[in-house]
Amino acid sequence: MTIINIETSGKICSVALTYHGALEIQIDEMEGMRHADKLAPFVDQIMQEVHRREMKPDAIAVSIGPGSYTGLRIGLSLAKGLAFGLGVPLIGVDTLKIIAVKAMFRKNDWNGDELLVPMIDARRMEVFTAVYDFALNEVVKPQPMVLDEESFRNLLDEGKQLYFIGDGAEKAKKVIDHPNAHWIDGLLPQAKDMMALSEKALRNEDFIDIAYSTPQYLKSYQTTVSKKSLL
Repeated sequence: MTIINIETSGKICSVALTYHGALEIQIDEMEGMRHADKLAPFVDQIMQEVHRREMKPDAIAVSIGPGSYTGLRIGLSLAKGLAFGLGVPLIGVDTLKIIAVKAMFRKNDWNGDELLVPMIDARRMEVFTAVYDFALNEVVKPQPMVLDEESFRNLLDEGKQLYFIGDGAEKAKKVIDHPNAHWIDGLLPQAKDMMALSEKALRNEDFIDIAYSTPQYLKSYQTTVSKKSLL
């Protein structure tokens, strides 16, 4: 199965071509929020390689959130157009699960009974987060959360080993002090990390609507109005 994976939920703009469980090509822009400028050229590079190899994509996969409102819109819009143009299905991959899967492959000494807590930075002390076991079952459903010293206290006090990951985990370090709380630094979602999830979705024919699907923002978009515009 050949899948073009697109990840634009955060700081990294990323596209990857995967083929039967192997990463064929990856293109990443690691600096800043440059998705509007970089994504289309990245996809064009991938498509040139697809044509050169005479490959036929079986699906387009895109991260659908939570994450950056602008990044998610850019990624999903391009993914929809690409899927429609190629006549292939569209797969939506949960960004929090992408981070959780990346953590699974980062360490090789898991017991398997730990809980993974991916966190995506939002405003102030807020994050988008969830809690997953190693089968990616939801122990705590995806939600926006304002962190404080009581966050996840019930799970930690039960003796669960919680691993906080993602760019929002730094906020958790400031307020959560518990012997069962652990951190894995430097885990940001990239398109190559989508492979296991997108291939599973393709096998299960778990697709999203090309015309009507929307990002999973988890909360409504908020804008601020400049005081100058009110004068």
